[in-house]
Amino acid sequence: MTPNDGDFGLLSPVSASPAVAALTGDRAVLAAILDVEAAWAGVLEDAGLAPAGSAAVVAEAADPGLFDVADIAERARGGGNPVIPLLADLRQQVRAVNVAAAGAVHNSLTSQDVLDTALMLLARRTVTAVLAEVRGTTAALAALASEHTATLCVSRSLTQHALPYTFGLRAAQWFQGIAAAAERLAAVTFPVQFGGAGGTLASATVLTADADADPFTLADALAERLHLSAATAPWHTNRLPFTALGDALAALSDSFGKIAADVLFLSRPEVGEVAEPRAEGRGVSSAMPQKQNPVLSVLVRSAAFQAPSLGAQLHLAAATFNDERPDGAWHSEWPALRSLLGLVLGASIQLRELAEGLQVFPEAMRRNLDLAGPLLLSERVSTVATPLLAGESGDKTAAKARLQEVVDRTLATPAGQQADTYAKLLREAIPADRLSDDELAELLDPAAYIGQATEIVKRILAAYPDYTHPKGAHRG
Repeated sequence: MTPNDGDFGLLSPVSASPAVAALTGDRAVLAAILDVEAAWAGVLEDAGLAPAGSAAVVAEAADPGLFDVADIAERARGGGNPVIPLLADLRQQVRAVNVAAAGAVHNSLTSQDVLDTALMLLARRTVTAVLAEVRGTTAALAALASEHTATLCVSRSLTQHALPYTFGLRAAQWFQGIAAAAERLAAVTFPVQFGGAGGTLASATVLTADADADPFTLADALAERLHLSAATAPWHTNRLPFTALGDALAALSDSFGKIAADVLFLSRPEVGEVAEPRAEGRGVSSAMPQKQNPVLSVLVRSAAFQAPSLGAQLHLAAATFNDERPDGAWHSEWPALRSLLGLVLGASIQLRELAEGLQVFPEAMRRNLDLAGPLLLSERVSTVATPLLAGESGDKTAAKARLQEVVDRTLATPAGQQADTYAKLLREAIPADRLSDDELAELLDPAAYIGQATEIVKRILAAYPDYTHPKGAHRG
């Protein structure tokens, strides 16, 4: 392997993005670890537990550009984590400037304190970016829902045409899935970790014996410096911060996957109700020049396939976290969490572009709606016509049997004739004095049988006002 070799995401195109690498790549991990160490030096100096000026020296030395990531990764095999070799290099950098300041580096911390806190810091930064992308997506979906509130389409149940629907409601349901999951992700906390070598804060207790501060105030100060949540106590063996984050990320990915699956179906040529936004070089085939593959949806869906297993890995690690530092479970969290963060961020970028540029074709929606013809209204017909046919006898069983016969006879005719056949047979079955021609025509109008679709759209959008506009969706 040459110094320039590395993992660039060749087989993970959904997350092969400079924006993803900047927040979840090896250098981002390294930067987060160094940020923790620099912040801790500042905490110690503020508490009078490190020489004046130490924090500035450590902060300057903690420049990610001064460290060889590949070399640190290789040396991490010696101690089982990257903090150990990175600390050796950091101390060397600090000593070269100020020997006394080196005492502030990692004083009373342990590797798990630093790495857990660094991963919380990395996660918080990535989640902030994810939520910004999500707000762009939900704003676009809210606009689609409002624009197409009355755009008729067909709902599908178990792959078959079910009832009249509206594209506005479909977009609103997409919006609701993402907004609800985003709220859950936004509520996740990112606590600082500080427990010392065995989780008892023994070294920190000795360190603060003659100081005004205690280990808990030091931990709170570290959290404040890093903009993380304070922790009541060390949580090194209780992995809820990781599993809760993983669950929220996986749930958001689920909502992404739902949209991708729908768009993939709706954009099939034989359906043609929507199309992804076009971009030069995207959606091409190596062999078929005419193809326009829905690559955005494909990549988003690929992330949705992978996210649940990564979340499950975090649970598996948490459930097997033996002793006060486990033999492998802790280590298995790191790649799972980072991969999950990268996938969800990558998918959120792709989905935002999809939502903001989605092409909608109402004519195709109406064409597909009309394929089933008035048979699509058979539920409504049964509800209205059954008591009319039952008449004074009240025999609804016979009335329903008569209406089912109409449906069966219609289905036995060629597809192109079913619309006319169904209307004709209904006219023959229901006396005109009980249902006029105008009333029958209204009964078979799909626009008159969308229930509360419009109101549902309004209620969904009103429930998540923070996600209906692109506020906070700027890409930094």
